[in-house]
Parts: sequence; C-alpha cells; structure tokens
Amino acid sequence: MVVTASLGRWQLSRAAQKEALQQAMDRRMAEPPLAVAEFLAQVRALAPADAQNAEPRSDPLLHRQVKLTGRWIADKTVYLDNRQMHGRQGFFVMTPLRLSDAPATPQQPSVVMVQRGWVPRNFEDRTRLPEIRTPEGEVQVLGRVAARPARLYEFDTSGNNARASAIRQNLDLVTFGAETGLPLLPLSVVQTAGDADDGLLRDWPAVDSGVDKHYGYAFQWFGLCALVAILYVWFQLIRRFLRPRSQPSA
Repeated sequence: MVVTASLGRWQLSRAAQKEALQQAMDRRMAEPPLAVAEFLAQVRALAPADAQNAEPRSDPLLHRQVKLTGRWIADKTVYLDNRQMHGRQGFFVMTPLRLSDAPATPQQPSVVMVQRGWVPRNFEDRTRLPEIRTPEGEVQVLGRVAARPARLYEFDTSGNNARASAIRQNLDLVTFGAETGLPLLPLSVVQTAGDADDGLLRDWPAVDSGVDKHYGYAFQWFGLCALVAILYVWFQLIRRFLRPRSQPSA
C-alpha cells in the first residue's frame, strides 16, 4: 500500500509539473508574433547547448508565434514519409525558407526549415511526389516555433538512400544543412496559415504537455492501493469473524 500510494503521489506531482508547463506554453502562444529581426535575435541569444538541444523547458522560443518574411528554396523541399492526418497516410512537406534582410553566414544562419503542411501520397506509385504549389518571390509565413521534426523508427539509418530522394523517413537539421550547404537555424517552424490553393492541409493537433496521462496513471496506482487495502481487510479481519459462524455446530 505504501509503495502504490507513493507512486500515485509521484504521478500527481508529475501532473502538477506538466500543468505548469502547459500554462507556460499557453502564455507563450498567446504572445504577439515575432518578426524576422526579433526571431533571429532571440535564436542567436540562446546558449549553444540550448540551440542544439531545444526542449520546451529550456528554450524560451518553442511554441512562440512568428511572422516570417522570406523566399522558399523549393528545390530543397523534403517529404517526410509515413505521417498521418485525419487517419490518412501521407507526407509532411518541409521547405527551407531564406529569411529576408538577414545575413547568410555560417556564424549567423538565416534559413529555417518550415513544416508547411500535410499532403496525401500516391499509393499506386510510391516514388511519385505530390503536386503542391510553392510561390516564387517573397512570401510571409505565419507559424509557431518547434524543435527538430519528430523522428520515426527507420530500418536504414545510413541515410544513403534518403539523400538520393526528396522522400525521407526522418530529417536531421544538422545533417541536412551540411548536405545542402544551407545555413540552417537549429529550430524549425510549423506553418499554421497559408494559401488555400497550395494543396496542403494544416490541421495540426493542439500543443499538449500530456498532463492527462499522469492523472490516469495516478488513478491506477491509487486504485491498486485501495484494492490491496480491501483485500487485506477482507482476508485478515472480516474472514476471521465470519469463519466460526459458517462452521456447523458440534
């Protein structure tokens, strides 16, 4: 009982931490969008360790709204395979955006990978790229800052086959920057609004810290604790009083 009750209390403390994290993320997303100059200034102000290993607790930029101006580098578009939206399989389309009025040096990167949206794939020809519209010239992108793209399990980790095609299972920003020679920022941006005729869906799930699962785990541990208590009372106390009455008299 002590062990299960302690585990339940620990899950409640984790839930309290996640609630505080969720409130911080909600406040961050409610702040006004950052323009290009503000966005780059805050990225460069991050410590190198935080910039390379961006986490929600340490990176003050994650989930901030941004309004970026730049030009798409369409020939470097990457299609992340086996991504779902509304229960359908398809691609997450990621295109580098060269930010306007920003120096392009290795010390001051000015290109950010934008997760533009989702598009279904062609199951008859799995190597065929979907048709999407990428505007030429300067564009304005409204989105939110995210960490590196989520990784999925892949059998081939060498990346040799992936480099020969725009369709990839995962995308590592550092490796992709070295491969293409683009001065990539260590963060990505999830586009939340765009042209309706570009062929992309942007019904992204709401940002959630996962507090509900900790309450679920706490309920299970406290339920197990209560079950142990009930079994103890039944077998060690109640059964002792019921046994003599159930025996036939001599």
